[in-house]
Amino acid sequence: MPSQVFQLRSEIPAPVEVVFRWHQLPGALERLTPPWESLTVQSYEPGLAPGSQAKLITKIGPFRVTWVAEHRELIENRLFRDVQLSGPFAHWDHEHRFGAIDATHSYLEDHVEYSPPGGSLGRMLGGSFVTGKLERMFRYRHATMLADLAAHQPYRENRSMKIAITGASGLVGKQLSAFLSTGGHDVVPVTRSRDKQGVYWNYKKGEIDAASLAGVDAVVHLAGEGIADSRWNEKQKAKIRDSRVDGTTFLSNKLAALANPPKSLICASAIGYYGDSGDQPVDETSLAGEGFLPDVCRAWELSCAPAASAGIRVANVRLGVVLSPQGGALAKMLLPFKLGVGGVIGSGKQFWSWITLDDVIGAIHHCLMNDELVGPVNLTAPNPATNREFTKTLGRVLQRPTIFPMPGFAARLALGEMADDLLLASARVTPARLLETNYTFRDPELEPALRRILGR
Repeated sequence: MPSQVFQLRSEIPAPVEVVFRWHQLPGALERLTPPWESLTVQSYEPGLAPGSQAKLITKIGPFRVTWVAEHRELIENRLFRDVQLSGPFAHWDHEHRFGAIDATHSYLEDHVEYSPPGGSLGRMLGGSFVTGKLERMFRYRHATMLADLAAHQPYRENRSMKIAITGASGLVGKQLSAFLSTGGHDVVPVTRSRDKQGVYWNYKKGEIDAASLAGVDAVVHLAGEGIADSRWNEKQKAKIRDSRVDGTTFLSNKLAALANPPKSLICASAIGYYGDSGDQPVDETSLAGEGFLPDVCRAWELSCAPAASAGIRVANVRLGVVLSPQGGALAKMLLPFKLGVGGVIGSGKQFWSWITLDDVIGAIHHCLMNDELVGPVNLTAPNPATNREFTKTLGRVLQRPTIFPMPGFAARLALGEMADDLLLASARVTPARLLETNYTFRDPELEPALRRILGR
């Protein structure tokens, strides 16, 4: 069967042993999966041993396709190879090639021999399309691996940590777990299911498997009712507040009571703390605003007091608008914008303080590794955008018009009170603590950030 060949080689400022080992660790496949692709890792056997398999679910148009690949060859620090057993290609044979340039530099070369489905007709009609997809995908993979290795490099001499994560199955938790695992850390999910591996907890029932927390160096607390999951009413607002305040209070008390408590607690919060601050810049020293979200965020952060009193270092990471096509605000905006019916919301003058998912996990890692970060830490990019700027930039990246505005009254009619707090409020947030502690943003500017995460 005639095959086409794709090849991409990158030089990496790290020893070949480090680069090869990175690919063997749990989480590597999740980190290498482009966020714009409809591709989900269903099962994966880390280690790359010949005979081990990875199973992914992808979509071709409206159809779900299972992609099964098997590792066939492994030569330590030189190559590993995987072939498609079933999936979207007629043929797929992928060699991951590694080599040392010198003691501190190496290269990675992806060499793929493939055939699109549909024989000669498939090659004729879809050849250039597939080549373009592979080019975008592998450039993303190489850039992500380079950035992840660079983020871990300053701490490579430190011992690996045992890190427990609540909300590990969520948008942030999945990628944070993968990122930390490829950094050599032992990640322990804190889960509400007794059937899953990890630490069981259920704050509503007052239950937690405290014995399984023994030896944990740090806890990242991300669990909580989704703020934008349902239209707000008094019942939903109570669920949002209770899941954060009651859950955090329970967890903080249990951590404080351990014979050997963790050194650090990194607890999620939100820039909703500042309320509607107009075009006035705010940072971690600014006061809380007024309204439902500021009240929730203030109580949420105060719920960490038992942990802090026990000598646990607490950092409250106030997340901005997290950008990822896999979930959150951007995922909800993509369909109407792709259909050409996106537009400015309200006046368009309100600031949206955004941050990409990769910078969220990078900043949380930064908080885990730097003991001087205590108290509030804003997780936003250093260049917030107004809603009008965000709208026009997203339209330009997607090559779609943005001529259908949503007036404020229409937003309120559709979403009720939530519209004022999440869409119409203005928060021009500065990540002062991250900048002061020399965190390096992967995505400081909006348009390059959107192009990177959307494969544009």
